[in-house]
This record gives sequence, structure tokens and C-alpha cells, in this order.
Amino acid sequence: MHGILTLRTAALNVIRQVNRSKAALTAVALGVTAMMLAAGFIDWNLRFGRENTIHSQLGHIQVMKPRFLELGRSDPLSYVLPNREQDIRKILDGPGVVAVAPRLLISGLASSGETTLSFIGEGVDPGVEAELSSALRFPEGRNLQPGEENTVVVGRGLADNLGLRLGGTLVLVANTKGGRINAVEAKTVGVFESITKAYDDIALRIPIGLARQLLRVDGEHLRIVVLDDTARTAQTLEWMKTNLGTSQYDVVPWTQLADFYNKTASLFAKQVGVIYMIIAVIIVLAISNTMTMSVIQRIGEIGTMMAIGARRKDILLLFIAEGVVLGVVGTIIGVFVGSLLAMLISLIGIPMPPGPGMTWGYSAGILLTPGTVVSACLTAMATTALASLYPAWKASRMEIVESLRALQ
Repeated sequence: MHGILTLRTAALNVIRQVNRSKAALTAVALGVTAMMLAAGFIDWNLRFGRENTIHSQLGHIQVMKPRFLELGRSDPLSYVLPNREQDIRKILDGPGVVAVAPRLLISGLASSGETTLSFIGEGVDPGVEAELSSALRFPEGRNLQPGEENTVVVGRGLADNLGLRLGGTLVLVANTKGGRINAVEAKTVGVFESITKAYDDIALRIPIGLARQLLRVDGEHLRIVVLDDTARTAQTLEWMKTNLGTSQYDVVPWTQLADFYNKTASLFAKQVGVIYMIIAVIIVLAISNTMTMSVIQRIGEIGTMMAIGARRKDILLLFIAEGVVLGVVGTIIGVFVGSLLAMLISLIGIPMPPGPGMTWGYSAGILLTPGTVVSACLTAMATTALASLYPAWKASRMEIVESLRALQ
């Protein structure tokens, strides 16, 4: 009951001194708004980068032969999974799985006219790949389609370097498992752009049947698993490890493959931490200044309270409670304003230029998650309570006689 009365008294004091409280409330509200918008902007960009990486290259989970990641790049033809339809059907039984896309990795030389360049590529199932490659953009032509056998789509940079145009013939040369050289021809039906320019400079895709013909194998290196929700990755990963067996397969989530995304997320997390720290300092200074001025202007009131029996502890708790009330009210205002601004900004969009290693710009927004809002609120209220400690302690240490003299 005593605590409730203290909070009630603190709230009345804040209302009574509304002109002095405005500065503190404004600082807290602006701080919460700034933290929400900054973190929400970074969260939106991270989600954008994550989903584009997943839906243009990696998928949510990749199934491969054991140790393919360590040794498969140097000897890829020794790590080909057999082409068995029942294996893919078993993966499709996993929770949240919407598609399984087989991929056969290829590399070699690509020739167009008199120009020859090295490439890395993938043999894909055009029908299933549509579920995975939804983030690929085709400024020219189209993606591969089911039923096609001798077609190719080429990354923007590789197409430009080869001088390749739509309808042009591309000759692909690669080594087979026996060390022999094999070649196939494919008609260019599309030029694509992914989120990563470095990938577009060397990449191409052909139907998996043509890739198997080029390498003279019957199978694939990877089975790319696409889920209905990225948040289910961990759950599906555990199911696959249990039901597929770790002795026959390596099951790898996208988080272990997206090195650039992981480094970017780590950098952004540090940036958000710095932003929060700066805003917290501003809030501390604003609240501390407001509370200190309140103590100075209420010396007589403090003396009167002590004279009629208030203990130093009561004075201390009262001023801390006033700081807490300022923090709570300012936080509520900040959440309201921040949410409105986030919706407005997301509706209008923030034009973004191509980032490092990207090929195209985009329109960004603000993604407010419960974690972002709670984090901003807790930071604001904690710093507000911290800022009120010293002024509250100073008020509680005043002498009654000296305080009462201020009334004269």
C-alpha cells in the first residue's frame, strides 16, 4: 500500500510540475522512438538480405554427402548423391517443407563467339527451382522452364563479359569424372541478377538433365530444402537429422552457409548497441537535469515533509518514483509515436542504393518486432530510473533546518 501511495504522489507531482516535466518526457519519448526506428530499420534490412540470400542461392537447409563442404569443392564428382525419388519424398515429409530442389554443381569454361571465360554453375530442376529462386531478378528474358533441355540463364556480369545476348548459343566445357573433357551447347533464354554482384559475375544455370549430360553423372550434389517459414529452420533441421541419419548425409542450415550475411548481422548488432548507448546517455542527462532542478526548486517542500515525519527513505523513494513515472509515461508516448512513424515510413519506403557487393537498389521499410519494442522500452525505463538515483539521494540527505529556511 505504501508503494502505491508513493507512486500516486509521484504521478501527481509530475502532473503538477508539467512544465518542468516536458523536457524529460520529450527526451524519453524521442529516445524510445529513435531506438525503435533505428533497430527496426536494421531489422528490416537484415530480413531483406536473409530472405534474398535464402530464396536466390542457399535455401533454408542443404542436404549433401558427409564432408562435402570440406572436400567436395576440390573433388566434386566424388560427392554426388544418387538420383533417387524416394529420398526426396522422404525430405518432403519434414515439418514446414514446401519444396526440395536438386542441384548439380558444375564448373568449367563458357564460350560465346571468340570469348571464353571460366564459370561456376548449377544444374537445377526448373519446375522445383521456382519455389527457391523467387528472389532472382530477370532484367532480360526469363527463368528456366520445365521441359526445357538445352537452355541456360546467365548472371548479368558473366553475360556482359561474354558479350552474350538473348537467343545466343553458349558452349559449356567441363571435366568428367574420368578426366575426360565434355561439352554441351545451350540457348540463352535469360539474364539474371541476384542480391550478390560477385555471384552474378561468374554464375549460370542450366537444366539438371543437361548438367548430368555434361558431367556424365546421374545424381546431384545438393538437395536444397525450402520451408514455409524461416523461423522453422531449427525445428526442421532436427527432424531431418533424426529421420535422415547423420551417417549418410550432412544436413546444413543456411546460417552456416551465409558468411556475408552473418558478418553483416554482427556488424549491425554492434551499431544498434552504440545507438542505444548514445540515446541512453541523452536520456540520463535529460532526466538527471530535470530531477536536479526539481530538487533545487522544492527544497522548502522537502523540509516541510521531513518536519511532519517523512523519513529520508521516503524522500528517496518519492523522487525515484517520480523518475520512474517520467520514464513510463515517456516510454508509452515514444512507443505510440514510433509505431506510427514506422508504419508511415514503411508505407512510403526508404530508397536505398545498391549496398556493397549488390547489383540493384531497393525500397526499405521499418520492421518492428516485439523484441525491438521491448528492448527500447526497457532501455529507456532502466536509464530513467538510473538517472533519478543521484537527485533522489541528494534530496534525501538535506537537513531539515536548512531546507525550512528556503520557505522564509
